[in-house]
Amino acid sequence: MYRRDLITAEIEKLAQVLARIIGLKQDGDFVASDELLQQTLASSFGLKPETLYASEPDAFGLWLEQSDWPAEKLDMLGQFLFNEIDPNGEPLANKLLATRLVLVYQTLASKHHTVHLANLKRQDSIQQYL
Repeated sequence: MYRRDLITAEIEKLAQVLARIIGLKQDGDFVASDELLQQTLASSFGLKPETLYASEPDAFGLWLEQSDWPAEKLDMLGQFLFNEIDPNGEPLANKLLATRLVLVYQTLASKHHTVHLANLKRQDSIQQYL
């Protein structure tokens, strides 16, 4: 029970950070939103930019496998990555993020047996993008 409360509190904190990132983007402050995203990925997930944007998806897949996050936290990571994909942005960065996002969704489905309807819709749009 105590562990569940800690996870819930952490997810709530991450949701607030995600809302702040989205707000910064809507205000046009892309530099601050990117800095906050990179800080959050590093501090909350232990995910470094060189792992996220590595040209080989194996580095991210290995990190994902070793991290052993609970389903709720992995779902939150998926939300962060999905909101970072910009259809008008750099195609290579978007493609890298999209492939990482597919790995997150596959891990949620295969390891945690968790599938959300929102994630299914996101997967469809990601597959169309790829």
